[in-house]
Order: sequence, then structure tokens, then C-alpha cells
Amino acid sequence: MPYSIKETFYSLQGEGFHSGRPAVFLRFSGCNLWTGRETDRGSAVCSFCDTEFVGTNGAGGGKFSSANELAIHVRKLWRANGDPFVVCTGGEPLLQLDPNLIAALHEQGCEIAVETNGTILPPPDLDWICVSPKAGSKLVIRAGDELKLVYPQMDAPPERFENLDFQHFFLQPMDCEQFEDNTHASLQYCLENPQWKLSLQLHKQLGIP
Repeated sequence: MPYSIKETFYSLQGEGFHSGRPAVFLRFSGCNLWTGRETDRGSAVCSFCDTEFVGTNGAGGGKFSSANELAIHVRKLWRANGDPFVVCTGGEPLLQLDPNLIAALHEQGCEIAVETNGTILPPPDLDWICVSPKAGSKLVIRAGDELKLVYPQMDAPPERFENLDFQHFFLQPMDCEQFEDNTHASLQYCLENPQWKLSLQLHKQLGIP
């Protein structure tokens, strides 16, 4: 199948468990919770998304006709020694990430992480699953490596997710006009509920992609 990719780039993971780790980011076009058009943001299931995932015109983006073609493209972006760490993100990557692409990336020696909203069951053989639940959506992925909750969200309190089968739980302050208040509230919640760790968007602090 062809793959629509918004952008691919090499940077540091800025969020969650792997924060600070070099990675190739593979950003898929499209999402099932928002069209990506500003005119539709108010009616979107997820109205606070801060990433650009519409189209294929970003750096390193485009249409890729096969899994092997895309995997080779991703591998060439890795600048470090050792095996590439690839973060599949979006938009919603599980709309396109399939067993053929997973196999092709593994053939290139890649360790594959996915960042998903948790509304689509993942294919097998992923190396790391990070779920970021969104209020108003149906969470079908209820086990994985990392749950990263943007906080606060009405109708998505942390208590709803704390008994799910994840190894790591992170609260990430919602980046909006109330960011300072959200950061304080996230910090306070983590102090009172040590199952949760604070996730800050390091890449925004450093001014990197």
C-alpha cells in the first residue's frame, strides 16, 4: 500500500519515557479525531492538537509507494551509531502503520515506537507503544508500555486510566494559554499520586523539531 507521510526528521524525543533520546520521527498524515483544518478545530474530538499533519509537503515528507521504499528512506536519516530508534507519530499513525512497514523497518535494524491516541488496535511486533488518550474518544488499546495523558482534559481524569496495564504513566501539561496553571496542576497531581510522572515537552524548550 502507498503511505502518505507529512514529514520525517532526526531529532531528540522530547516527551515521555524516552525524552532526550535521539530518534527518527516518522509523521504520518491524517487523523481520525480531527481533520487538521482550523475551521474544524472547535468541533474536533481532540481540539488541542499542536502538530501539523495535513498533506505530504513537510521536510522529508511525500508519498511512498512501498514499505521498503519508506523504510530505506527512514534508515538514511539516522545519524548516530547503532540501530535507529524510530518514532511513528501523526496525526494518528495506526491509520497507516501496518505489518508490512513494521517488517520493513525491522529489516533495516530499526527499533519501532508508536505514539497513538489509542482508538485503533495496533499491529503486532511493535517495540514500544505509547498511548495518549483523548476525552470523547473510545480507548481500545488498554495495555502497552507508556500512557501519556495531556492534562487537564474534561472527561478524561487520570483516575480513569491508572488501573490499565501500562508500565509507565505520564502527565503532560496541556500547552495553551493556561499552560502555567496546567503545569502547576500536573506537578501537584504527580506529587500527590506518585504512580504518575511529569512529562514536559523538551523539544519546545530547546527550540528543536
